[in-house]
Amino acid sequence: DALGVPIDGRGSLSDHERRRVEVKAPGIIERRSVHEPMQTGLKAVDSLVPIGRGQRELIIGDRQTGKTAIAVDTILNQKELNAMAKEENAKLYCVYVAIGQKRSTVAQLVQILSSANALEYSILVAATASDPAPLQFFAPYSGCALGEYFRDNGMHALIIYDDLSKQAVAYRQMSLLLRRPPGREAFPGDVFYLHSRLLERAAKRSEETGAGSLTALPVIETQAGDVSAYIPTNVIPITDGQICLETELF
Repeated sequence: DALGVPIDGRGSLSDHERRRVEVKAPGIIERRSVHEPMQTGLKAVDSLVPIGRGQRELIIGDRQTGKTAIAVDTILNQKELNAMAKEENAKLYCVYVAIGQKRSTVAQLVQILSSANALEYSILVAATASDPAPLQFFAPYSGCALGEYFRDNGMHALIIYDDLSKQAVAYRQMSLLLRRPPGREAFPGDVFYLHSRLLERAAKRSEETGAGSLTALPVIETQAGDVSAYIPTNVIPITDGQICLETELF
């Protein structure tokens, strides 16, 4: 769950290492330019908008346009690539953060990943719609802390936030209850910082700091294709590129 407690019914974890959920993103000296490909297995994405390890690529579109399908296909595609990898630091580990989704949807995703033996290199962090708003707010940061473990130890990780619109709604709910002054669309004034401090933690580290990477695929759900709404216009400039999905083309 969002606090790192196992909820798969297989008991507690054998290894214990505590990490801070919110840490400062790596500075420019600790980074290097993105130069290694992160293959999604989708020809349209890999040929037209290739993603590099350490990049942040936004997946944006209306509901039922295949946003989660792109993310899940990317996780499944790493199975063959990880099997061919001779060294541990050549593999790509995947972290999927489900925010505000139905429990049945999360269970269905677990079934898909387990049937493809993709759970060997994947971690699921779930804060479902039935969980309180603070857990939905914390889940992306907890998932990012898991991904940073691989990044800081010279390995490569991919993190998927599905989706950040629901995290923003949970944060709005908390802020209104705390009597903070509402702004545009009733969101608090610091909602941009909510996502910028999260996505800046995805980075490609320099050779001196281990050469690890954390790639982020944030998902944003739009209403009737309106990319000029508050949350989409906040997240679009934070990310390095966007994959826009349309109902007519799906």
